[in-house]
Amino acid sequence: MDITQERPEVQDLPYNVFAKACPSRGTLEHVTGRWGALTLGALHEGSLRFNELRRRVDGVSEKMLSQTLHALERDGLVHREAQPTNPPRVDYELTPLGHEVAERLLGLIHLLEGRMDDVLAARERYDGTRGAL
Repeated sequence: MDITQERPEVQDLPYNVFAKACPSRGTLEHVTGRWGALTLGALHEGSLRFNELRRRVDGVSEKMLSQTLHALERDGLVHREAQPTNPPRVDYELTPLGHEVAERLLGLIHLLEGRMDDVLAARERYDGTRGAL
């Protein structure tokens, strides 16, 4: 069954993430990529400076975090506030749209964290059957 039959409200949307040329696909990639999702989740807790955010999102490089923040800011999900101080202070926070997206991502994140025992058991079963081949 196609999604428009299951959810008629989807029929009226002007964008289709499944279409290769649709601009919504790029935004979906920014939001659901590893660093985008973790950055949005971290900023859901409140405004953070760059290095605070980098420490919160363990494992992200300075370059990747910078690229991620630029993409999320361009998409209207993150607001960058530069303070004219010496040294300059830059804070990042979610926009209202960013909050809405982060809420949904955090729901998925919490679901996965709560079901990791099932995931790990499935991996073990899968790996066991693959070794038997």
